[in-house]
Amino acid sequence: MSMLKGANTPVPARQVRVELGWRSGTGVPDVDASALLLASGKVRSDADFVFYNQPAHASGAVRHEGKRTAAGGVTDEVSVDLARVEPAIERIVLAASADGGSFGQVPGLYISVLDAASGAEIARYESQDATVETAFVLGELYRRQGAWKFRAVGQGYSTGLGGLATDFGITVDEPQKPAPVQAAPPAPVAAPAAAVPMTPSAPPPRPTSAPSAPVRLTKVTLTKDTPSVSLSKQGGTSGAMRVNLSWQVRKQFQGWGAKLGRAVAMHGDLDLDLCALYELTDGRKGVVQALGNAFGALQQPPYIHLDGDDRTGGTSGENLTINLDHKDRIRRVVIFVTIYEGARSFADLDATVTLQPQHGAAIDFSLGECTVPSTVCALALITNTGSDLVVQREARFLVPERGVSPQRTVDYAYGWGMNWTPGRK
Repeated sequence: MSMLKGANTPVPARQVRVELGWRSGTGVPDVDASALLLASGKVRSDADFVFYNQPAHASGAVRHEGKRTAAGGVTDEVSVDLARVEPAIERIVLAASADGGSFGQVPGLYISVLDAASGAEIARYESQDATVETAFVLGELYRRQGAWKFRAVGQGYSTGLGGLATDFGITVDEPQKPAPVQAAPPAPVAAPAAAVPMTPSAPPPRPTSAPSAPVRLTKVTLTKDTPSVSLSKQGGTSGAMRVNLSWQVRKQFQGWGAKLGRAVAMHGDLDLDLCALYELTDGRKGVVQALGNAFGALQQPPYIHLDGDDRTGGTSGENLTINLDHKDRIRRVVIFVTIYEGARSFADLDATVTLQPQHGAAIDFSLGECTVPSTVCALALITNTGSDLVVQREARFLVPERGVSPQRTVDYAYGWGMNWTPGRK
């Protein structure tokens, strides 16, 4: 159902997928979807803002699912479980922001609300009057007499995602300009004072709770054209860096061979394993993975830890943490993913990788489409150059030879030279 600006329509589904789409091409800026959960026209806290750096609401009702690319178009998706939206929330604003340009450079921009169960389109609004705007409220889901409706909005902002978020009550973490240095006035010469007995002063009161950190809107998206980034330039060379892999299945096929790399045989839970090959500066090499319970450690070598084994790819996905306080002891790390069970190939799986340093901008990228019968994919290469840490997007689908494990395949591809034995979870 195509709508005009300002029109509204009922939303009968309990769970919906909100798809933001546009046509890709040379000079088209990157676009990101976001959602703001409002009570009385404002967010209750910064936690009510769902976007690429804060992808899931605490209630579980709204989640930023990430981008897909197909047939010359790009989509960024937000899922909404209307049945789980808290009663205090009256509206869910569905917004978009342009990174590296304005929406006048984004062709074919639209928002579509789909029934999550059936895939049927409930509502669609196509923006046709964008010019210099760098952020847009394309639509909103809102309550009316106990039911949910969708309204096409089409309101633009020239102040970007930060300006849009601030209007709805979000506190944005922006780089602070250093204060000008002022010469200190000369200290007055004090007259000698008589000795008096010292009485201990009362300790300052402890704060009842620490204020929550403002949301950080900066991010770096790696692509084929810009595949690497310096962590030093992003200010992200200390603290813990979390590496997250999340995924979802595009289609489910029974059987193999319909098309090269397109048919996925699903049987039970899909289990992808996030892993890392590491090499330390003292020459030690190894692997961090769930297989063989080689979960690693943060405060001792290899300074990399796997937090668990996720079989859904949903809310949390799989996470590795790298202790960048020991970066000088790390020479290089290859982060990769294997299919442990549930599929014969990465074909028809959408996967997104996010590296979130404790300090500095988030780094994310999608793997893109797999066109070979691959069961292992090298995601990223982190290299210590001596003066910098560089993250390189790999997104390299590998096909193991018969009888060769996925881990050994990555080893061969990157020249690790380790000896491998069979392992079990």
